[in-house]
Amino acid sequence: MSDLRLSQIGSKHPSLMNITHTTEEGLNLPSTRRNFLRNSSLGFGSLALSGLLGQQQAKASLYQSPFAPKRAHHAPKAKRIIFLCMKGGPSHMDMFDYKPRLQADDNKPVNKDGKTRYRGSLWNFSQHGQSGMWFSELLPNLATQADQLCMLNGMVSENPEHAQALDLLHTGSFQFARPSMGSWVLYGLGSMNQDLPGFVTINPPSALGGSKYYGNAFLPAAYQGTPIGGDNKALANVQVSNLENHRLNRKQQRQKLDALQALNRQLLEKRGQSSQLEGVIESFELAFRMQNVLPEVMDISGESEATKKLYGMDQPASKNFGHQCLLARRMAEADVRFIQLTDDGWDHHGGLANGLPRRCASIDKPIAGLLTDLRQRGLLEDTLIVWGGEFGRTPDDGTRDGRGHNATGFTMFMAGAGVKHGFKYGKTDAHGRKAVEGQIGIHDLHATMLHLLGLDHEQLTYPWAGRDFRLTDVHGRVVREILA
Repeated sequence: MSDLRLSQIGSKHPSLMNITHTTEEGLNLPSTRRNFLRNSSLGFGSLALSGLLGQQQAKASLYQSPFAPKRAHHAPKAKRIIFLCMKGGPSHMDMFDYKPRLQADDNKPVNKDGKTRYRGSLWNFSQHGQSGMWFSELLPNLATQADQLCMLNGMVSENPEHAQALDLLHTGSFQFARPSMGSWVLYGLGSMNQDLPGFVTINPPSALGGSKYYGNAFLPAAYQGTPIGGDNKALANVQVSNLENHRLNRKQQRQKLDALQALNRQLLEKRGQSSQLEGVIESFELAFRMQNVLPEVMDISGESEATKKLYGMDQPASKNFGHQCLLARRMAEADVRFIQLTDDGWDHHGGLANGLPRRCASIDKPIAGLLTDLRQRGLLEDTLIVWGGEFGRTPDDGTRDGRGHNATGFTMFMAGAGVKHGFKYGKTDAHGRKAVEGQIGIHDLHATMLHLLGLDHEQLTYPWAGRDFRLTDVHGRVVREILA
């Protein structure tokens, strides 16, 4: 269209037929659209076109690899995040949030109709550490880490349904598809290890949101998470999909990739600078480098039996999540920026008496082991641990062996870089239903996580569909009360 002649459009626009373009030497030049813009209205059309082309060239000249490390907005406290997602909604008043009043009101009707009654916890609570933090008997190993934790008892969410609440927790929105937390972090800071993905998710759930929980949405595809395993699968034999080519050896793969990259670069020369095409070229190179590095990170055969036991891998109940946590430590050592782990099965509408102890047994020793191991290796001081589910549970249920969804008050905890240790923030009411002090919304949680990584959540934006988007949308505050 750039060399469309005016004569071709003269039949529809006769008034344009009288326009000619002549140089100072008196030579008639082809009446192209660009020449038309240059000579019409004193050349203002040409000025506008030059401005648009200049913007495109400026953007192209500023291109950098999507994986390149980027400067933070301010000095960070954390280099990386390990997010431990308990999918389904852990029962806070049976694990961390001790409620004597709930115990006293056990089996009493919640309201006049008497259909729903309070359910006191089935498990004993005690205080631990110098901080005197409360834990139930379901978490004896995690209780030993009381003075490492920053307990957030005033968490609130916006929706009591699993799919929407999980969307909000992972992406900051339950109404539209948005990039996941890890994708935003990778977009904002880049990767610390150019031979590994900057965002890894281990055993991500396939139900409900599925790939949305590690997806890039409208961010460039380079920022999506790399999934390993899925849905509480045993990790012993899990491999990253499409990482190996069993038909070609490494030399042959390099030759084939070189040929492909040569074609890509030829196309790049024809098109000019293109961040998308350059990103594709670098993504191929990363995939090739990962073949040697990622399997080595995932291979735990060299870990001692004492280390595996520390993570609970010697016990059937905790073996699989212990494997996840050990992989998280190895990836933290290898400078993966965002590591996401998922444990499913926390939705206890019924079967609370048997189901909750099983779930707690699956994570108790592994998480305590992860905290201990990171601290001993000097990694906890620049790693932020975040634990929690999409919401909590109600203090009552009609089944007498379960609890309903509760987004108005629940517990999460943090540990490690930048947060206070042995510190409790927030409070729910006497029955644990509603946060009454120190409320922290999901947008506040995200803003605080980004802040600890050195990112201002209001400045971390991406232009899309005519406006700038961010993880926290138009909400969120940094919860400075919990910062060390």
